[in-house]
Amino acid sequence: MMEVGQGVSRAGGAGPAATSGLRTTFRAMPKIDLHRHLEGTLRLQTLADIALEHGIDLPSYRIDDLRRFATVADDPYDFQRFLEKFTFLRRFYTSREAVERIAAEAVADAAADHVRYLELRFNPVALARQQSFSLGDVTDWVCEAVARAARDTGLDTNLIVQIGRDEPLETARALVEVALAHRAEGVVGIDLAGDEKRHPAAPYGPLFQQARRDGLCVTVHAGEAGGAANVREAIELLGAQRIGHGLRAIDDPAVMALAIEQDVAFEMCPTSNLQTGAVSGFGMHPLVDMLGMGARVTINTDDPSVSDTTLTDEYLVVTLAMGVTAVQLKTMILTAAEASFQSDRARRILVERLRQELAQFPEL
Repeated sequence: MMEVGQGVSRAGGAGPAATSGLRTTFRAMPKIDLHRHLEGTLRLQTLADIALEHGIDLPSYRIDDLRRFATVADDPYDFQRFLEKFTFLRRFYTSREAVERIAAEAVADAAADHVRYLELRFNPVALARQQSFSLGDVTDWVCEAVARAARDTGLDTNLIVQIGRDEPLETARALVEVALAHRAEGVVGIDLAGDEKRHPAAPYGPLFQQARRDGLCVTVHAGEAGGAANVREAIELLGAQRIGHGLRAIDDPAVMALAIEQDVAFEMCPTSNLQTGAVSGFGMHPLVDMLGMGARVTINTDDPSVSDTTLTDEYLVVTLAMGVTAVQLKTMILTAAEASFQSDRARRILVERLRQELAQFPEL
């Protein structure tokens, strides 16, 4: 996985022994990931296996060679470069078996990192396009594979259907219908994602507001590559209960006040934010300032494979490179539980369970 030492050392972080000790502690801690993309969670070995089985033409089938195509390694930190990784990864949804394997492994990898509750978001259009599968079929496959993996690992997992900002409204409507049709199979919400600079969210407002009335929860990627106005738009026009990233909200005190007043939670993904160029360094990340303002902030992975990270790594980054305290870290874990897209009863049970488990980690 990623060498957080690079970011941490620039921020004057702890030495190798202390970092190793913290990694052990953080890995054992109960975690919640509310912002993890299925399409950014593919094992390199799985890519090689699928490519060989289905005859996908690749420059190389060696794991070390595949890494530079699938992960942000030596690439410049830039939003478009980051998105380009998905063009490569979307070549591997070649069969039902491939989709199910990728979905199951995403849950297994989160469970191995001691994630206690996971919301895995996926884009049915991306999964369907390679082989012209139907949106309903690929959603069925993801739901079934995730349910099996959740039973096998004991990781409570729900699903969010992602809608691309570049999709026509008729496709967006079809995806909302798919999400509504799969609520009994674990789909709890919808997400708007993609290039916020080129594709405004406003046209999707009525559709997302109706989806909320129909029982789906709403999260929106905003304020990462775009400005604070996009966060306001997501909250006021789309009814967003959570904001994916949302870093630039801090640039406008009125937008921050709106988010705090509306109890909107921010899904922060520090390593991804660095790699997309949303921040120039971990020390420039607004996470701590937003916490100080009273915002509801959570820590997540975004795309573990693309960023070569785990939630344990993200906890190390925010602690060693951003100065987050033990109390703040625990607060953000509990905030994630409170902001989870599930029933009030399930949410209360999760929060209480985490309080008890986190009490076992008094010192960091």
